Amino acid sequence: MQRHCFALDLKNDAQLISAYKKYHQKIWPEITESIKESGIEKLEIYLVENRLFMIMEVNDSFSFENKSEMDKMNPKVQEWEELMWKYQKALPTAKPDEKWLLMDKIYQLEK
Repeated sequence: MQRHCFALDLKNDAQLISAYKKYHQKIWPEITESIKESGIEKLEIYLVENRLFMIMEVNDSFSFENKSEMDKMNPKVQEWEELMWKYQKALPTAKPDEKWLLMDKIYQLEK
């Protein structure tokens, strides 16, 4: 199992942030299905102010390329992504087509 961590911002508006949180209290079933089918075993999103942090644990069948292709071919995922983009704001260093930015692990506590 591999773990990947990502960051993304939300638009800094209390009403938009509240609406975004409500959507994530009941994710569309098609989105959950698409996540699981791609090889993602566990996914968590945390929020502080308007900064999001996502932890994704994936199995050996997962690849970013495959997930991207699956998402492009899934109209419900495209609809979800378009809806979420109303609330999300790319980090300043993101390229024009990037949303969630993969973070580098810089420390790990060992037993």
